[in-house]
Amino acid sequence: MLRPILVALALALTACGHAETAQPQEPPRHTPAAAPLVATPEVCPMPDSGFDCEFQKRIQNAKNYAETRPGIIGIVLRDRKTGAMWRNDHAGELTWTASTIKLAMIVNLLERNRSGKIKLTADDRRLMTAMLHSSDDDAADTLWKRYTGTTFNAAFPKYGMADLVAQRGYSANFPYWGFEKCTTNDLDRLINYVLDTVPAEDRAYIVEQMRQVGPEQQWGVWGPDSGAKNGWSEEDGGWVMNSVGFVGKDERYTLAIMNNLKGEGGYNEGRETDTEITRILFR
Repeated sequence: MLRPILVALALALTACGHAETAQPQEPPRHTPAAAPLVATPEVCPMPDSGFDCEFQKRIQNAKNYAETRPGIIGIVLRDRKTGAMWRNDHAGELTWTASTIKLAMIVNLLERNRSGKIKLTADDRRLMTAMLHSSDDDAADTLWKRYTGTTFNAAFPKYGMADLVAQRGYSANFPYWGFEKCTTNDLDRLINYVLDTVPAEDRAYIVEQMRQVGPEQQWGVWGPDSGAKNGWSEEDGGWVMNSVGFVGKDERYTLAIMNNLKGEGGYNEGRETDTEITRILFR
């Protein structure tokens, strides 16, 4: 009797299907919430300069470029609107002024004329314009002798040229405008004296002349939105190529560059250096 019962039980299980064994439930896994996205702060190369981050990058690029160029290059950049200023490590080194000092001569002549100490003639003014427009050396010589070189030199520190040193042994006349050394800091202070302190009528004359210089000076800081007074000469240690001026609406920025090539390059290399530094910063 047992066997038929077992067979019947087996058939019954087959008819009902296989019984399923219950599987233990895994507890739900906790998926951590995604971390909030945090913007990486922009890295500004000169955070203490006072310039905005984009301008800081331009300054860094100009600095890097200058370090690859022949000789020693002093640079001072100023924002007259915000007061921000940057200077490189060579801005305090004495360099031949070349013709940049003619700008200080013009300031002094206009100041003496305004105070009544001298009376500028039509010929004087023609020579002054030639000094600014084409950097005419003969014009500078004439005015230097006519209005006393020592008087010029005594006044130059007032215009910010505190480091200026006249150089002995190069000329029968001492001091002589063609043999002086100053720093890039001096040129920075000089151009800002012109723009901030020179009386409006005289300032307007100087600014207009610097904006309209002849082809001899159309390099360096000069450009469609700029004005410059450049200086270039071959000295004992090689060529010097200097440029000082302003850039932008209302002459917002000033830029002074002094390139003492030290025999590592010449006129063309120096001209290219000053022009490219200006382009990197502003163009």
